[in-house]
Amino acid sequence: MEKKTFEIIILNGRPAAGKSEVIDYLKKIPTQERIRRFHIGDFTEIDDFPFLWEDFEDDDLLEEMGLPRLISNKTFEYNGKTYDGYVFKEKWYWNFLIKKINHHYKKLLRDKPDFYKNNNTAILEFSRGSEHGGFKTAYTYLSEEILQKAVTLYIKVDFEESTRKNRRRRNPDKPDSILEHSLEDIKMEKLYKDSDWEEFASDPGYLQVNGFKVPYAVFDNMPEKTDKPDILGAHLEEVLNPLWQRYTRR
Repeated sequence: MEKKTFEIIILNGRPAAGKSEVIDYLKKIPTQERIRRFHIGDFTEIDDFPFLWEDFEDDDLLEEMGLPRLISNKTFEYNGKTYDGYVFKEKWYWNFLIKKINHHYKKLLRDKPDFYKNNNTAILEFSRGSEHGGFKTAYTYLSEEILQKAVTLYIKVDFEESTRKNRRRRNPDKPDSILEHSLEDIKMEKLYKDSDWEEFASDPGYLQVNGFKVPYAVFDNMPEKTDKPDILGAHLEEVLNPLWQRYTRR
């Protein structure tokens, strides 16, 4: 059967860049139209945010039981001051989240051995700032099975736009929501102001990772396009079609 879809799309960008909005848009497009326009079949998402947030909640429950927190603290230091907000105790946990993505991808193929025979796509989503290792380090923890099948779509906004949109989506009643979670401004600055994406993507067209060449494309979300479905779809199509050509040549 002729391959019509990407096998794996790694979806990256700053927090609130528009990653979740792109996924939400794709969910609303009929399958055959989605395959024709974007080379994305019925898809399964693996996002590291739910893993991260559940560990914060687990630590809260442990604390309620009089036990020590295992993964996170509820305050953090920045520029000599102490602030409220969840942070990981150790930076290695950011790479552990990538290992969890690998693990869940492996289980996906275990449970659906015909996943790719049906032109399905896996979408793996995460953000990284230089402060906790950046994209370059995160990618080195992706499995070979993922790297040899993957392309990357990077949603591009600058730090100021990321912060603005992060504030806009804030819903304090749903801190665990994919579309409505939000970081405190000071934590945004600490974790995500500096990004290594431009350095990591310095080779036009491909990310160099552990001996693999991962084709990539950039969706420029400035000015914002992910709040306008027609513009979002047109630009996404414009970005993904050249990426498909690089993917099939590889």
